[in-house]
Amino acid sequence: MYQQMIFVNLPVNDLDASKRFFTELGYTINPRFSDEKAASVVISDTIVAMLLTEPFYATFTKKEIADATTTSEVLICLSAESREKVDELVDKAIAAGGTASGETQDHGSMYGRAFDDLDGHTWEIMWMDPAAIQG
Repeated sequence: MYQQMIFVNLPVNDLDASKRFFTELGYTINPRFSDEKAASVVISDTIVAMLLTEPFYATFTKKEIADATTTSEVLICLSAESREKVDELVDKAIAAGGTASGETQDHGSMYGRAFDDLDGHTWEIMWMDPAAIQG
């Protein structure tokens, strides 16, 4: 059965540093779709972050590239299987050079934290109680 995928394309200043950052979070780089201008970060079977050097990213758009350290262009939210996994991933991101972003959100059946990666892109990590989702 076909599963739709998402490819999030993000401009980065230092491709090698960004690759190290995401591999320190436990993700892998798909060498088949990576070169000196881009890195394919496999987040799951259906989610891939494409890290593109700014000059390469600019070839895909006529718009100005946002400086994610001062302008919010997108909030990327990933699910986690537990509260502990939320904390684990955000703590890894901070240890790898990212920065905490915003306040911890604890609503009982929903728990989340966020970090900014090396280029300022905000990644929210969220756990939701499966019983609450099903209503």
